[in-house]
Amino acid sequence: MAVALVQERLDSIYGPIEWRPRMIAIDELIFTVLTQNTSDLNAERAYDSLRKVLPTWGHVIEAETAKVAEAIKRGGLSNQKAPRIQQILVEILKRLGHFDLEFLADRPLEEARDWFTSLPGVGPKTAAVVMAFSLKMPAFPVDTHIHRVSKRLGLITENTTADQAHPIMENLIPENERYDMHVLLITHGRQICKARVPQCVRCPLAQECPVSTAK
Repeated sequence: MAVALVQERLDSIYGPIEWRPRMIAIDELIFTVLTQNTSDLNAERAYDSLRKVLPTWGHVIEAETAKVAEAIKRGGLSNQKAPRIQQILVEILKRLGHFDLEFLADRPLEEARDWFTSLPGVGPKTAAVVMAFSLKMPAFPVDTHIHRVSKRLGLITENTTADQAHPIMENLIPENERYDMHVLLITHGRQICKARVPQCVRCPLAQECPVSTAK
């Protein structure tokens, strides 16, 4: 299915899309680590708790790992995420001497991506989220919803992993359309093209969708 058709149909029900920064880059980075393997709501609770208990990133580095884990336990996997967060912050501080990552917005896309993914435990999705949502760069994050919807629509193959999907989707979508398409696809995955019971009868792409039950 053509990407342009997907965007046109989804934009008709979810658009228009407007870019709004959520957090500065360092905050977005740590928040995105907290979203791994949990819901956004649980991640938000964990993030808010972390900032309340340890209000600066310097405090997070200096704290006992067990204290960090306790602060973020609402997000799940806290014993894994706590040392990872500390390692990321230590590495950034070692490289830069501060936590201001906004300079990366002026770097080429692949250079910024390489910079993020060279941090401990930071993969393509986390890097893409920070670049797209904080730095307004044309990265395309592929989360669970987008991965599922893209496979169903035939934009990627059934065997394509989420990590493999990042460059494929970026090649399919023009740079200036990537943020909009990310929001459109993730919204569609949450509202209509759901994991267990997709609402095909409500889908504006049902007639073209290879797996639709509403034809």
